Amino acid sequence: MAKSNTDQCLDNNNQYAGGQAVHKPGYPGKQPIQPSRRVAVVACMDARLDVEDLLGLQTGEAHIIRNAGGVVTDDAIRCLIISHHLLNTNEIILIHHTRCGMLAFTDDLLKAGLEGDPAAEKLLRQATARAFTSTGKSASTPSSFHAFRGQIGPLDAPRDTKSMERLEWDVRRGMSSIMNHPWIPTSGPDAVTVRGFIYDVDTGKLEEVKYPGPTGTFG
Repeated sequence: MAKSNTDQCLDNNNQYAGGQAVHKPGYPGKQPIQPSRRVAVVACMDARLDVEDLLGLQTGEAHIIRNAGGVVTDDAIRCLIISHHLLNTNEIILIHHTRCGMLAFTDDLLKAGLEGDPAAEKLLRQATARAFTSTGKSASTPSSFHAFRGQIGPLDAPRDTKSMERLEWDVRRGMSSIMNHPWIPTSGPDAVTVRGFIYDVDTGKLEEVKYPGPTGTFG
């Protein structure tokens, strides 16, 4: 049985983590509009992730959708629907990563700090090790920053059991949001596959998250 494109990306990742370059940075020439590998990737905007490099993707092979945390937001869903139904992708890869900044705050904490709460400002300064400056203003948007569930930890803290659990929770939540959306088919002749991973920024390796499973608690 032929390997899926996602499995081929995992093979490429093993080479990448071993120090081999798979992605070719040169301009490849004219390309069709449909991604040739029929892959769509949702990943974090973190500067330590070069998605094409770590998956060994070439220009024209995949859609890359990025935001803070690699969160499956309404806009990510919008992109995936267009990617699949109009541009023929049929494999979705969701990538979170270790040492993610989304582990170091809550939505309420960041909003309070931006609005001028002194206690929140102090906590955010400690978390980020930078001069956090409040705007002193409230705003209706964004309605959510999508911070990950669970007890917050220090910014850029090394991986441990608790942070990995929190990352896995959010990967599963994202996968569930995609797989249960009525406009993204996961069965039948037009089905897509959805797989989730955690990228270790210290090793360059992807680790797959089992689904279904726990999606987190409040505390």
